[in-house]
Amino acid sequence: MNVVITGIGGISAAGANLVEILDTFQSGRRNGGSVSLFPTVLTYPVFEVRNIARKWHREGMRTLSLALCAVEEALGDAGLQDDLSGLRVGICLGTTVASQLNDLEFYRTYRSAGTAAIDAVDRFLKGNLAEAVARTIKVRGPAATVVNACSSGADAIGVALSWLRNGVCDIALAGGADELNLVPLCGFGSLGIVSDSLCSPFDRDRRGLNLGEGAGVVILETEAVSRERGIERVLYLSGYGSAADAYHLTAPRPDGTGLEAALRKALAEANITPRDVCFVNAHGTATRDNDKVEGTVLAGVFGPGIKFFSTKGFTGHTLGAAGALEAVFTAAALRKGWIPASIGFVHQDDEISVSPVTEKTRIHGRFAVSTSLAFGGNNAALVIACAENGGS
Repeated sequence: MNVVITGIGGISAAGANLVEILDTFQSGRRNGGSVSLFPTVLTYPVFEVRNIARKWHREGMRTLSLALCAVEEALGDAGLQDDLSGLRVGICLGTTVASQLNDLEFYRTYRSAGTAAIDAVDRFLKGNLAEAVARTIKVRGPAATVVNACSSGADAIGVALSWLRNGVCDIALAGGADELNLVPLCGFGSLGIVSDSLCSPFDRDRRGLNLGEGAGVVILETEAVSRERGIERVLYLSGYGSAADAYHLTAPRPDGTGLEAALRKALAEANITPRDVCFVNAHGTATRDNDKVEGTVLAGVFGPGIKFFSTKGFTGHTLGAAGALEAVFTAAALRKGWIPASIGFVHQDDEISVSPVTEKTRIHGRFAVSTSLAFGGNNAALVIACAENGGS
């Protein structure tokens, strides 16, 4: 069964919607800077979202606010702004921070005074991302939140794909969202993998990642439903693969066999070969281990001529949202017919035999791949296809 992507939406430090984000990609602007969302002595640059629509602001639930911004854009792109009550709409969203780490003040107060207002507890109980979105847009259907580290957004899209292929729902909203938060900033800092300057994915002199925040959402439909709605079918979700390294809690397996397995599963599900892929939107965190392993696997699977890039130099690493945002960017690139420069890349790494594109590049082909690597050895790959590559 073919599954159609009828709508895409995204928000990140690069822009409040896809038009703004793609403009940022073209201009090469980088909006990283100091943290302003919470007090911290850490001086790492981060990628904050500066303009969340007021109507979606939810006090203490920033991840939900980001998700709702992306959902609204994706629904509008799919022509589904109106009442959805007549459809079985599934919602599957990935996250890691969710809205459930905004409780430090609660613990401080409780520890010092022995009592505290339970607002943080209420937020925690209401913080299941998929269920919160379902309540907000008033839909009926399955709702699941995937928490699988930095592949959460990609895995959520894969779960939604299986729902549609198995008749669980008519339409699915899938993707991921995450907010900047002190807890992961301290955690990643303690691991020694955060850069004190703007990140440089795949570059020889890369020094680590920058954290970011955002949300990405795709609207998935069966061909029958999209045809009934009179929607022109331009983009497809053709394949999904997932595989675990079972190697280390935070480091990828050095030979990349888990990532390669995920890629080959996704390609097989899409019934294509590596030669059919016109570009790869890589995970590309700018950490030493990730980029070395991922670059080696991409060269081995797709060959030395593969066009690939990382958008984390524009968005930072958005954790549970990363796989979803990058799937959205992959779909947008196929729709437009171009991919952006892999910003931050300057020097070839002798340990990586391939290098990312360094300028806006026209692409010609129907299939693209988005990869995600995560703590715990999780690996995911999505194959996205277009009916044709007209571009604009």
